Amino acid sequence: MKLKFTVLAIIMVVFSGFSFGQVIQPAKWKVEFSNKEVRVGEQLDIVFKATIDKTWHVYSNDFDPELGPILIKFDFTENSSYERVGEVKPINAQKHHDKTWDGEVSYFENEGEMRQTILVKELPLLVKGAFEYQTCSDATGQCVMGDEDFDLKIGDAPVQVAQDEEAKIIDPAKPAANKKGLWAVFIFAFLGGLAAIFTPCVFPMIPMTVSFFMHSSENKAKGRMQAFFYGASIIGIYTFIGTLLAVVMGPDFANFLSTHWVPNIFFFLIFMVFAASFFGMFEITMPSWMVNKSVSNEDKGGLMGAFFMAFTLVLVSFSCTGPIVGAILVASAGGEVLMPIVGMLGFSTAFALPFTLFAIFPGWLNKMPKSGGWLNSVKVVLGFIELALGLKFLSIADQTYHWGILDREVYLAVWIVVFTLMGFYLLGKLTFSHDSEVKFVSVPRLMLSILTFSFVIYMIPGMFGAPLKALSGYIPPQATQDFDINQIVRNNAGTLGTTQHQETHTAKYSDFLHLPHGLNGYFDYEEGMAAAKKQNKPVFMDFTGHGCVNCREMEANVWADPQVLKRLQEDYIVIAMYVDDKTKLPEEEWIVSEYDGKKKKTLGKKNADLQIRKYNVNAQPYYCLLDSNGEDLTEPTSYDLNVDNFVRFLERGKDKFNQKKTAGIID
Repeated sequence: MKLKFTVLAIIMVVFSGFSFGQVIQPAKWKVEFSNKEVRVGEQLDIVFKATIDKTWHVYSNDFDPELGPILIKFDFTENSSYERVGEVKPINAQKHHDKTWDGEVSYFENEGEMRQTILVKELPLLVKGAFEYQTCSDATGQCVMGDEDFDLKIGDAPVQVAQDEEAKIIDPAKPAANKKGLWAVFIFAFLGGLAAIFTPCVFPMIPMTVSFFMHSSENKAKGRMQAFFYGASIIGIYTFIGTLLAVVMGPDFANFLSTHWVPNIFFFLIFMVFAASFFGMFEITMPSWMVNKSVSNEDKGGLMGAFFMAFTLVLVSFSCTGPIVGAILVASAGGEVLMPIVGMLGFSTAFALPFTLFAIFPGWLNKMPKSGGWLNSVKVVLGFIELALGLKFLSIADQTYHWGILDREVYLAVWIVVFTLMGFYLLGKLTFSHDSEVKFVSVPRLMLSILTFSFVIYMIPGMFGAPLKALSGYIPPQATQDFDINQIVRNNAGTLGTTQHQETHTAKYSDFLHLPHGLNGYFDYEEGMAAAKKQNKPVFMDFTGHGCVNCREMEANVWADPQVLKRLQEDYIVIAMYVDDKTKLPEEEWIVSEYDGKKKKTLGKKNADLQIRKYNVNAQPYYCLLDSNGEDLTEPTSYDLNVDNFVRFLERGKDKFNQKKTAGIID
């Protein structure tokens, strides 16, 4: 049981590396005039339209700016061709009371629109400017700051305007992608494919594969040919069709399959149907037209059946493989064509391997003892597993669209009931109409029932807020739990003397920037690194934001834990890098970004540029551990409300720092 839980935890770590290790752009903007033809003295609108990825939302500008989230802000370069009429107004923005910020916020989901009315004073008309905005995701726990330039014109002759020093745009390189060799990408993707096999969307598909190929052909040679074609079809679908979708449709389509309610509800229903079939309610058979076609043209029909099974596997598993496949699709959509093909090839090869082996040797199931209904018992147990794991798809839709159907304790309650019934079934206390009588409990049944009931007991504390770290990727986030004893204790534990272990100092920007729980720290990279050298300590660098709701959740639920807080106080120099701060920097502190060629004139933009250049990541929260020379001590981490995971993260960094000190690598 512990080994199984460890494997699941490793899988989620692999997924999180893909999910957070890239520059993401959840909102895509289009800016245009409401009319293409206009006369002097007339009014028209500048229309700002956003297409927003599922699970993400963009904050509007019509709520209290002191509340917390960052309002969208527009900056127009004025000239003599137009005059603004009023301010930029949101069109049909949603409003709701946010518990975290304790106030009403306004935002857009799926798509958004804002308009600025202008009066045309002369032609040609030229409107230039820029805007900044914040997007956040309830599903991944990330927040991202974005900025866009716009340059609109009606008429041919140019209008003299002040040159924007930040208008220089270069084609941004993707340093993380270019630094990796093709073999490294292949190996990493291959490991990701192996990990994907143990996800709730994929693992239950294995018995379906065995069942199909067990009855597909009496000819062993033909059966093996179909099995090889089945594996090749999986590789072909992922490698060619997946890459084609990335180039033609972009990563939005992958995001649609993994987060939209329609495919997830469809997959949920598929699992419920298979569970009912395994329980003996009915028998699932191939459609008659496909069977007839197979009989009339056996070779063609057999290959078509194998391809159909492969295509079904790809579709049903996409919700769980999406975080891995999506990272590859994003790369190909950005122009890195060869690399995503190699990555998809590595992923699909590993992913197809066990299915192909099961397909080649379906007789393994035939050789199992059938007396006493043993085989039917296996199907019923698989039915219980299908029933439990199918809830993951409903949960994804529920979290994405905030239906409130499967909060964490409801989800766990269903799992506890399902696996309790499964334990009683294994003991022969629950039978179905087509089951054979269980006259005695065999040793294998007893061992499985012990594991099952142990798993049930493991889940019960989760009803009261236990983190259940082994299941963190399978159950809804802890933030959806109404009754959480751990949070109640943390909220009443106090700060445990948070300032006694650190030197008192007046850090740059500390007059308006602060760390939570009384921690002392720094808000400027250079100043913080100088302090690390002076005190000979490692650095905890926190890429955060004023409007990052998930940063606040991490600080409230993870940083506040005594184990974490003590380590931050005693072992690290804390540097908080606010990426959305609007503080204007003196000219001598401006930088020209190596990433996009723009001048960074504010503290927030300078910090955000450091995160992108150093880590190729633009989402917050994002936590990095550095030595006093600025080198990474371990892999960065992101949003994860599991305190134990964060403690281990801090301990790994401290151990690595001490190793470097012992080896004389750092002073």
